[in-house]
Amino acid sequence: MTKFMLMAGGSGGHLFPAMALAQELMRRGHAVELMTDHRVDSYGGDFPAAAIHVVPSATPSLRNPIKFVTGGITILRGIAVAFGLLNKSKPDCVIGFGGYPTFPPFVAASLLGIPGILHEQNAVMGRANRALARFADMLALSFANTRFADGQALEQVLTGNPVRDQVRAAARAPYPALSKTGPIRIVVFGGSQGAKAISDIVPVAIAGLPETLRPRLQIVQQCRAEDLDRVAEVYRRAKINVELAAFFTDLPERMAQAHLVIGRSGASTIAELTVLGRPAILVPLPGAIDADQKNNAMVMAAAGGGWVAEQATLSPQSLGSRLTELLTDPASLRTAAEAARSLGQPRAVEKLADLAEMLSGKNLLEDAR
Repeated sequence: MTKFMLMAGGSGGHLFPAMALAQELMRRGHAVELMTDHRVDSYGGDFPAAAIHVVPSATPSLRNPIKFVTGGITILRGIAVAFGLLNKSKPDCVIGFGGYPTFPPFVAASLLGIPGILHEQNAVMGRANRALARFADMLALSFANTRFADGQALEQVLTGNPVRDQVRAAARAPYPALSKTGPIRIVVFGGSQGAKAISDIVPVAIAGLPETLRPRLQIVQQCRAEDLDRVAEVYRRAKINVELAAFFTDLPERMAQAHLVIGRSGASTIAELTVLGRPAILVPLPGAIDADQKNNAMVMAAAGGGWVAEQATLSPQSLGSRLTELLTDPASLRTAAEAARSLGQPRAVEKLADLAEMLSGKNLLEDAR
């Protein structure tokens, strides 16, 4: 039996594509284990792996000498821990999905001579993946044009960003009909666990929509637990039909039922929107060093599948004007939905699994010699 060790940072953006690959590899009869950090408890409770290993990791900090030294010690400890775990598990191939928690185990795998693939989910190659490129055999990309990838001296393959089985099943639903008098379904979320700015701006914008639109609205919004009460109060005063939660386990199905999505533009969000074929107003997370979410959003906007709204200039009034324009023009939403779907790569997980099998096969042949 071929064994694969997946490695991912403990956020949804890294774990969700890893989860999709784990599902596919297990369907093919392979064994799968996961190495990640402590955040896996929030996202990975249902991760389909025979074992989940939490490995010490740290994010390097050049600005703070003390944190730089302590972070370096933690990373070295993580490499040592991962080395022992990998030596015991003996995977035939490792696949890293980025985030600094990937660094210690991927380096350890390289020291043990285990072949490895790096997968980049964003339109900008992440710093951890850039640092790990020298230890990898292959680089799998989600976007045809990925910033910083050209300078990497290793084989590159465009696979797309894998989405979970749950998303692919929901993608069978066609874009819902939107009449001039029927219900309008909008899904709002700010990433895996919501975002304060979206909770501040979006409900107020929706509450200020014209009276002709408000009674038709059916809102689903995922927001932080501490924001639930105040968000609910805004919708209550505006007499808007809303369902709120800190986390929806069936968010892909709800997105598939939506006429419009409002949210961040993380890599997994873009991958899911394009596979589902749903238009979106995208609010990139500000402050990122490499502006990865902005670059992701711009790809979708350039294809006509969404609209970029910079948080720095976004207000309830400007968002309300955009929503009024879109919701009173069903044809534009349907056209955007089709454009979004044209970007989707529903078979990304099969492509990535094929690469993993190929690389593990080479490793098995070398071991047999």
